[in-house]
Amino acid sequence: MHTTTTTATRAVRLLTALALSAVTAAAVTGCGGEHHTGPSKARPDRPATRPEDRARQVADAWDGSAAAATWRKGYYPMADAVRLPDGGLHGAADRHAYETGTFELRGTLPAAPRPGGVVRWQNGGSLGMPILSAREVYTALVRDSGPGPRLTVTGARPGETTVVTSRGRATVPAWLFTVRGYDTPLRIAAVSPSPLPRTPVRPLGPEPTDEQAPLGEVVDVAPDGRSVTVRATHGSCDDGPVVKTLETAHSVVLSASVAGARDGICPSNLLIERVRVTLKSPVGGRALLDAFTGRPLTHGQ
Repeated sequence: MHTTTTTATRAVRLLTALALSAVTAAAVTGCGGEHHTGPSKARPDRPATRPEDRARQVADAWDGSAAAATWRKGYYPMADAVRLPDGGLHGAADRHAYETGTFELRGTLPAAPRPGGVVRWQNGGSLGMPILSAREVYTALVRDSGPGPRLTVTGARPGETTVVTSRGRATVPAWLFTVRGYDTPLRIAAVSPSPLPRTPVRPLGPEPTDEQAPLGEVVDVAPDGRSVTVRATHGSCDDGPVVKTLETAHSVVLSASVAGARDGICPSNLLIERVRVTLKSPVGGRALLDAFTGRPLTHGQ
């Protein structure tokens, strides 16, 4: 399990992106599971207080909702939409440059925008999408222009890549960036995710607790769909994140909490962890939902 220490400011940005108005250092996640088929008695306009009731409330609110219909039709990446050159990056310096977004452009990127593209799913179905320009994709890639190791991009051409999505694997329009020192390109999807649907259930908000807290993005979904890795935050005064699952026919609700919270809140020393959650059945086309916010979980949104 990978852990990164962050400042309170970064934690606030993470949780604000999840539509929270306030953050505490007790925000978190971990592993466990239960299967639910019965109806919930909690009303979607009145957030349930017990974690198990809240998970059922979110699942029932989504089942048959307009949000669920939108989710089934959209393009929502569930893993990184970047494919590294064949064989991976050459050494520690190049890996550091990629992870920090330290790039430089030594060439010309295509100036004319591409016509609209199509996302095609391997199990059937397609979706027309606007295409980002090579300049837009490159600009999003660059996060650091300071000194140190960097990757040099010398050009780009249109192409395709494969992305794991909420509807399975899809072939997606991409820009293929030529990187100095590599024989094969850096492939990056050239389409933005579809807008997230509006959740049919109110958030627990406004603040997380040690018993119920929001999750960060989905990091990856296993090839067989039987496990999901998500990001979770927690404080240094606890025993780490815990994530429980509620699986239904149409959704998987992930409930985050903190184990063994001690000495109150630790806002100046927050941690972000990757947590892998094992499922009883492959996630398939089921929506991954965050119990705290009621929102679907994706990669990068």
